[in-house]
Amino acid sequence: MGAPPLGPGGGRAAPVRPTLLLVDDEAHSLAAMRMALEEDFEVLTAANAGAALDLLETEWVQAVFCDQRMPGRSGVDLLTEVRERWPETVRIIITGYTDPSAMAEAINAAGIHQFLTKPWHPDQLVMAARNATRLFQLARENERLALEMRVLTSTAETRLEKRRKALREGMGFESILRVPNSPMNAVVALARQYASFDVPVLLTGEQGAGKAQLARAMHFASLRSDRPWFELNLAGLPEDLAAIELFGAKRGVLPGGVAKMGLMQKADRGTLYLGGIEEAAPGLQLALLRVLSEGSFTPLGGQEVLTTNVRLIAGAHRDLRALVAEGGFRADLFFALAVGEVAVPPLRARRGDVALLAQSLLGDLSARHGKPVAGFEEAALEFLENYDWPGNLRELGNEITRMLIFAQSNVLGADLISRPILQAPPSDSGADRSAEEVLTADGTLKDRVELIEMRILRETLTRHRWNKSRAAAELGLSRVGLRAKLDRYGIADPAERAAAEEEDE
Repeated sequence: MGAPPLGPGGGRAAPVRPTLLLVDDEAHSLAAMRMALEEDFEVLTAANAGAALDLLETEWVQAVFCDQRMPGRSGVDLLTEVRERWPETVRIIITGYTDPSAMAEAINAAGIHQFLTKPWHPDQLVMAARNATRLFQLARENERLALEMRVLTSTAETRLEKRRKALREGMGFESILRVPNSPMNAVVALARQYASFDVPVLLTGEQGAGKAQLARAMHFASLRSDRPWFELNLAGLPEDLAAIELFGAKRGVLPGGVAKMGLMQKADRGTLYLGGIEEAAPGLQLALLRVLSEGSFTPLGGQEVLTTNVRLIAGAHRDLRALVAEGGFRADLFFALAVGEVAVPPLRARRGDVALLAQSLLGDLSARHGKPVAGFEEAALEFLENYDWPGNLRELGNEITRMLIFAQSNVLGADLISRPILQAPPSDSGADRSAEEVLTADGTLKDRVELIEMRILRETLTRHRWNKSRAAAELGLSRVGLRAKLDRYGIADPAERAAAEEEDE
């Protein structure tokens, strides 16, 4: 929608009289409104939403008066799009219904400035138009003053580059928890560089590694941070359902005869994250390529071509290059998505972050479930840090949830941890880890049995909070026999080790 410049720099001047757009499918209603308003305003009319949008593309309109009940798109549907594409235009709806819930929904969806109920009085219509155009002019004046302030305070750097620099250095990535020497530092640094440039980015990594969280951080560190953010995981979605979610559907396609707006429209001028991109069906891949190359799409069941200015960030947990080589993924779509490419490491590659992530997850879960806890015992954190976490962040969250559920004190101990984690090798230099080499080598049966015995002893004692009598009873050993095995394998209670270390100091 063309508009005259804010400053005195030439171009066409603003019209002397403000311009209004009246939208109604009933000709006599349009004529009556025009008659009431044309003395004080320039008046444009449209009989449907499509004609109204065409006029808004070419004319500088200060306010739109729209009837709610129209064939095709309703007044709220039209004004919702007007809000997204021309947010400064004041939106007024005319309706014969005054359902409070419907009014609240319309205010939220379309940002309605005022409701006019039928039958309206000419004086009421004129007063609403004057207030709307005055509001428009005040908003423009505020925008002009803000622009002048930015110009006065600007330096040699362009405003765009200054904003990019600020975004790279701060906002957006504070949610990615990591220690100072974490492998995630290099990942975040790379993602920051891509975030402030309006290009598609492909995030690769195992399921649950945190790709969606990184994509969200990139959005909030981008020049689109004040625009919509949406995400959709394509894994397991049938092609037709994924197409409806992404591109929407016209009336008659879905049960109930309702239309649906897709994420490509909702995320216009914002960011859309698509997880599981490798599972997109061939038809969906072609439609996504069209969005990336032309910025256009067609809703399911429709003929018209809609446009969108959306930034796509995609996530894949499989090797897309290999899929392209196998013919399972379009090469042109891969190269369109991978303008920027960031590999997110699995949790086992960032063991130093596990304690920090666990404490943060515990705090969130404690607040969500209303069960206050202080933290973890040191031995519990040791087990969590040394587990490989094949399910990554999701598995870690699930484990901490279970620990919280069964906790009887405000500190979570190692006895609450699941058996597979307790039986995992305790550390890179521990007895179990070094014995694991024997398990995979050409060792004797005795060596292999001893390895299994060590892990069972350690797991059983941990579950019983190192009560040797209970552990011995469960294992069918005497206390003396249990003590002999612990001494043989060098297995000690973490609390006793800590006390011994303090005495040595």
